[in-house]
Amino acid sequence: MRLYGIGMRWLLSILVFTIGLGAFSPTVAQDNEVPYWASIASSEVRMRVGPSRDFPIQWVYKRRGLPIKVVRVQESWRLVEDPDGTRGWMASSLLSRERTALVIGEGLVAMHDAASDQANLKWNVEPGVVGKLGACESGWCEFDVEGRAGWAPESRLWGTGAP
Repeated sequence: MRLYGIGMRWLLSILVFTIGLGAFSPTVAQDNEVPYWASIASSEVRMRVGPSRDFPIQWVYKRRGLPIKVVRVQESWRLVEDPDGTRGWMASSLLSRERTALVIGEGLVAMHDAASDQANLKWNVEPGVVGKLGACESGWCEFDVEGRAGWAPESRLWGTGAP
């Protein structure tokens, strides 16, 4: 009977150890299914042609908060796509999971106090403005630019919806 108890403890220990190893495997540790939205977390980020500092720099981004789409994960590097469709590799440590959006299209975008064309106009933003993205509903998204928040048409924001 004692042998049975030792054997069960040993089997349980092996099982716990094996499950624990699985939690640290690269596929589990990536923590996000691709594609997903991210944003640039630093004031200067280099986009490279490959997933290492050994690869040449393709572009230098100087726009903290710029939304990007992560399309592939390779260790500590992310293959990203910027709002213009340019793809390249960035170090994951320079990216944030904070959701942001970029105003796109022609002309000013009216920011309303509710998710409706009939809601009161609060202010206008121009194309190229980056802000924090809130909830989106019925074609409208909460959009906050340096503490000034309102609702903008989702069609005028890049970085919304499913990536």
